[in-house]
Amino acid sequence: MSDSSTQTLRTALEAVHDPIFDRSVGQLGTLDDVVLDGQKLHLKVRVSSPTESTQRAFAKRLIDAARGVDSSLEVEVEWQVVVPTRETTSNDPIPDVRNVILVLSGKGGVGKSTVATNLALALRRSGSRVGLLDADIYGPSIPTMMGITGHPGTTPDKRIVPLQRFGVKLMSIGFLLEDPKQAIVWRGPMLHGALKQFVSDVDWGPLDYLVLDLPPGTGDVALSLANQCKLTGCLMVTTPQEVALQDVYKAVNMCGKLKIPMLGVVENMSYFVDSAGVTHELFGSGGGQTVAEFAKAPLLGKVPIDPQIRQWGDDGTPVVQAAPESPSGEVFMDIADALSARIALQHFESQGGEAAPKESGPKRLRIVT
Repeated sequence: MSDSSTQTLRTALEAVHDPIFDRSVGQLGTLDDVVLDGQKLHLKVRVSSPTESTQRAFAKRLIDAARGVDSSLEVEVEWQVVVPTRETTSNDPIPDVRNVILVLSGKGGVGKSTVATNLALALRRSGSRVGLLDADIYGPSIPTMMGITGHPGTTPDKRIVPLQRFGVKLMSIGFLLEDPKQAIVWRGPMLHGALKQFVSDVDWGPLDYLVLDLPPGTGDVALSLANQCKLTGCLMVTTPQEVALQDVYKAVNMCGKLKIPMLGVVENMSYFVDSAGVTHELFGSGGGQTVAEFAKAPLLGKVPIDPQIRQWGDDGTPVVQAAPESPSGEVFMDIADALSARIALQHFESQGGEAAPKESGPKRLRIVT
């Protein structure tokens, strides 16, 4: 094919809008290569979300644009995934971790650990490098929910080697206890010291996302973490009823005072679908949206009351890993998709909203049609 044909295709493709940034590919400069060989068109495109759903939506736009020029083209899209990186300082203890996400709520019992574990696994299933830190020193749940026991090892330079399960790197105070029923009776300085070790003394290695499961309340933990490293932001978990919302509002307020960006809200235990297919809102409705409006952040998803979530969590294989195509598994996958897009957009806007990230990404995915 002639150079003019390739240029006509490039012009059409550069007019396509990125589904995350709502800017054209030409404006963003993310179309890295266009190769036309007969009726085969090969594209190399940078994308800032690791999730397949975003990439497939983007691919459809590109393919439609190409076939608008020549309907007989066979199009191959090769992705360069570039997960945005938080800004770090020379004192940051985990410079190789691109994003640090807090999962928190002012209220206990709303399912933070369930959301954190399934979110971490959903991000991992997208091909990302993920770590999960159990920051609830007094009530660690990650060992049970991830179905893992044992003690972490150490590197030659005395750093802690996190345990791994389902491809996710894990750290919890539960891995350091001889008896899982043993109570932790510590004052604030000891808590701060343990959290500092779990962040700076653990050999996390390069990660795209480090997810932290925080305890309830608005106390020392969030403050300690905010003082240690630059946080990408927090994901607020709530249930619909008013008694939960009153505590969640306080957690939102705390994040504002600590200048922790609000990534979004997840409403857990939103509804129950009975065997006849009838939906019951057992704890009321609208709480998640109310928190989202108060926090000026999006409601990223509503998680149903599903016995499978409880069962798989108790059995040590969270529902995203055990049954990713179940309704509940798909809800968590959708939340991870929305969260990764939100992180990319937040980073894009903080950089002036002009150019997409350019660093090398963790993987490539090809879609051939």
